Amino acid sequence: MAEIIYFERLIPPLSNSRVYKRLGYRDKITKIGPKQKKEVNGYIKEALRFIRIKAAVRFLAVKKIVPPRVLLYENASFISNNLADLLEGCCEVLLMGATAGNKIIEAIQKDSSGENIMRAVVFDAVASEITDSCLDWLMSYFNKKICRKNKTLTRRRFSAGYGDFLLKNQKEIFKLLELKKIGVEINKCYILNPEKSVTAVAGVKSK
Repeated sequence: MAEIIYFERLIPPLSNSRVYKRLGYRDKITKIGPKQKKEVNGYIKEALRFIRIKAAVRFLAVKKIVPPRVLLYENASFISNNLADLLEGCCEVLLMGATAGNKIIEAIQKDSSGENIMRAVVFDAVASEITDSCLDWLMSYFNKKICRKNKTLTRRRFSAGYGDFLLKNQKEIFKLLELKKIGVEINKCYILNPEKSVTAVAGVKSK
């Protein structure tokens, strides 16, 4: 059985400019005054105090790809033409899951009730951005490791719910990564909880 690798406390890089982009700001288009910028930057910094990034990853060998079906070992399979295209020529997949934890969600919900809507909006953007950044970090980290074996990851990754890779596929990823061990649950609609939790699939190719 392919080993699941857990990360209990990751601190992936966070780009303030990408947080601003999530907030709807556009360079040279959106005007923001010094006072407001200072306030937003303060909330970005404050949000990091509530975020506890945890992650899980697992490599699984590709058994067969007959579009739209992708068959993996451990009796795992996905149905998606988009994913089949991404994994063409791949010998393995890298399954990834990450969460920002419950504390940031609790802080967002508290501020959303009316105490500080602006802070809630910034906290939400920070949590979304840093969770995506975690997937970028994981891909970079493992790409360097498999490079020694003359392998490389696909540049792109697919998350359940994107294109024809339906959200229900998230249940299989959840199970394969045993995401309960990092505090993540999944409901009947295949939505992860805490809210700022994500999964993704990337391919592994021989160079």
